[in-house]
Amino acid sequence: MKNTTKWLFIIIGAAAVIAIIWFAASGNSDENAYEGQPYLGEEDAPVTVLEFGDYKCPYCKAFEAQFFPQIDKELIQTGEIKFYFINLPFINVDSKRAAKFAETVYQELGNETYWKFHSLLYEKQPADPAAEKQDIYDEEFLKKTLGEMTSSEDVKQVMDAFNDGTGDEAVEEDLKLANKLNVSQTPTLIVDGERFEGQNIEDLKKMVEEAK
Repeated sequence: MKNTTKWLFIIIGAAAVIAIIWFAASGNSDENAYEGQPYLGEEDAPVTVLEFGDYKCPYCKAFEAQFFPQIDKELIQTGEIKFYFINLPFINVDSKRAAKFAETVYQELGNETYWKFHSLLYEKQPADPAAEKQDIYDEEFLKKTLGEMTSSEDVKQVMDAFNDGTGDEAVEEDLKLANKLNVSQTPTLIVDGERFEGQNIEDLKKMVEEAK
């Protein structure tokens, strides 16, 4: 009887340990989905903000030009948040091509060069609304855009990697994360797992503060 009781406690204890490990892994599943993706901010920032975007989306271009500088100044540079860009390419075939190319830039040339290319790509988005449905971000366009900010050697390195499919997996992981979080529009901000529904930087700052 004593041996039976002893083994019962061992089994219960082992089950408890497994449950703790499982819950810990589940709690970090979303974080693991975007770790290794390009980000801005301090590594140990208390709050994580995800932006889901499409390089062909005119609203994303407006976000980049008008709202993001406020986020950068008041939340990223102050150490309040760690900011990730997550691809949600849905507008046209070259939305996904641009996303894969940008991910390749990140993997081949690093975080700093990626963000410069990210900004330049939005700057070069055509203002003509009709361009949204046109195939503009072809390989030549992306190659030329990258060449405006880095060396020909770097461009060749990225082009070779892009043609080998280097950025494909990262974009597919982004799409899975968007689906998991029920994100279907761009731009969308997610603050520590919760969708941002506010209108301005003050609303976002309040949400970040509540998430700490």
